[in-house]
Amino acid sequence: MKNITISKKFEFSASHRYWRDEWCEEENRRYFGNSTGPYGHGHNYELHVTVLGNIDPKTGMIINLTELKKYVNDVLESFDHKFLNLDTPYFKDKQPTTENLALVLFDLIAKKLKTLQGIALYKLRLYEKRDLYVDVWQDKS
Repeated sequence: MKNITISKKFEFSASHRYWRDEWCEEENRRYFGNSTGPYGHGHNYELHVTVLGNIDPKTGMIINLTELKKYVNDVLESFDHKFLNLDTPYFKDKQPTTENLALVLFDLIAKKLKTLQGIALYKLRLYEKRDLYVDVWQDKS
């Protein structure tokens, strides 16, 4: 059997700040640079969601894209135009880095998609900017 995936791009905006309370300002700046400002800074994120599944012989599709958009947008609603450090519960104990944000989004979207039979989240790619992105995928081994 051949594996097949389909990917869809989503966009959202959010801001964040990198800071560790137990470090002095100098140490925070050494590790996090300009990302330590008290009001944070924002990004227009681009999220690529790739799902794996079998083609439904009735529809010819892995997943109805309207359905995929609904599931992903339900998750992104909690992050769009939010200050990740304060407006979401996910970054109370960890830095809202692109890596950590991608992991959180992967887990939340995968959980939503588990309700669909024969569909699985295969990979997620999160762009913080054009030349910086993180890939997350489920290791099947």
